[in-house]
Amino acid sequence: MSGRGLILAAPGSGSGKTTLTLGLLRALARQGIPVRGAKSGPDYIDPRFHEAACGQPCPNLDAWAMGPERLSALAAGDGLLLIEGAMGLFDGAPPAGTGATADLARLFGLPVVLVVDAAHMAQSVAPLVAGFVAHDPGVHVAGVILNKVGSPRHEAMLRAALAPLGLPVLGALHRTTGMEHPSRHLGLVQAGERPDLDRWLDHVADEVAAALDLGALAALAAPLPAPGTPQRLTPPGQRIAVAQDRAFAFAYPHILDDWRASGADILPFSPLADEAPAPEADFIFLPGGYPELHAATLAAATTFKAGMRAATCPIYGECGGYMVLGEALTDADGIRHDMLGLLALETSFAARKLHLGYRHVEASTGPFPGAWLAHEFHYATTLRAEGNPLFTASDAEGKALGPMGLVNGTACGSFAHLIDRGFPSPRRAGSTAG
Repeated sequence: MSGRGLILAAPGSGSGKTTLTLGLLRALARQGIPVRGAKSGPDYIDPRFHEAACGQPCPNLDAWAMGPERLSALAAGDGLLLIEGAMGLFDGAPPAGTGATADLARLFGLPVVLVVDAAHMAQSVAPLVAGFVAHDPGVHVAGVILNKVGSPRHEAMLRAALAPLGLPVLGALHRTTGMEHPSRHLGLVQAGERPDLDRWLDHVADEVAAALDLGALAALAAPLPAPGTPQRLTPPGQRIAVAQDRAFAFAYPHILDDWRASGADILPFSPLADEAPAPEADFIFLPGGYPELHAATLAAATTFKAGMRAATCPIYGECGGYMVLGEALTDADGIRHDMLGLLALETSFAARKLHLGYRHVEASTGPFPGAWLAHEFHYATTLRAEGNPLFTASDAEGKALGPMGLVNGTACGSFAHLIDRGFPSPRRAGSTAG
């Protein structure tokens, strides 16, 4: 099988898409079928589970922040591509749902398999599925998977209700123990934090293989579009030191890949292991992650701190990395931890507040000048932020959010995760150009 794809979506969040996708990836890979995963939207955690399940890289496909050229290039490849949707099939950024999983279905011309949480319904499954089938003629719902089914009798009722629709029911997963995965405020616990990950993936794959018709599902896949040639992002340096460990795990692979393809060297280091950035680095990048869970370790990392403070090259921190560049981080227990002190910034998780949404950001200075499309998702509260801002920002609808981030000498950062180059003003609703 070469260059074919299928989208796994759902009516809403919490339907079990991620667990089902992981089980499918592992089950198909065990059968020797070339398979890989992709994740719709801005997500740092699920893609690493996809990679663990099938051993292949998993890109993010963000139809709000990426244009068709980049999206098709990231999706390209041999074998079967399973794209895991985000939220509900038609859920995207306001006001028109731009960036929804449905945008990928239209752009790529791929069929959608609808994953339905049937735990609290019986015959009502039929009008629910019928509505999704008929809602948009440009989005082809080609099959259904019933999830969280209560009993064989419950499954029979669901199948009977769906029969008049003529839509293939590819299988029914019954409620069972051992399928759950622990989560925290930004999603699932990271793949690298589970010592039993392979055993859990095998268990999920066993359940999925027993409940679903894998052959019928794979047969629904359609050819992927020809890959485009996106404009690569210019690296901010030639030798780029990138923090990489459990506290700094949220770097988009397509950005690092663009930098490598443009000739830059990526020099990973681990602040949690008390490593300093390479002295030959001419740029230092602290990605997002979970520094609040490791704040005491970071506060005590004397070699890391000394190396960062001695660096003369530009330093950029994103979300979690931005907080570590600050003077202090207060954890969820109210304990204050000293950070790098390179920015006049203090943040806290003691009183959490959700900041979520796509962002248009523009910078006139710093390592990433111009307009960018970005995403913000964090629970940190800013206690103090003093100095010159890095970006001006607006939300997905173009509403001004004011200044964002800080610049102090060679150090800068913000809570926004940059995704791709943008435009000086927000795009019209419904556009997927990036």
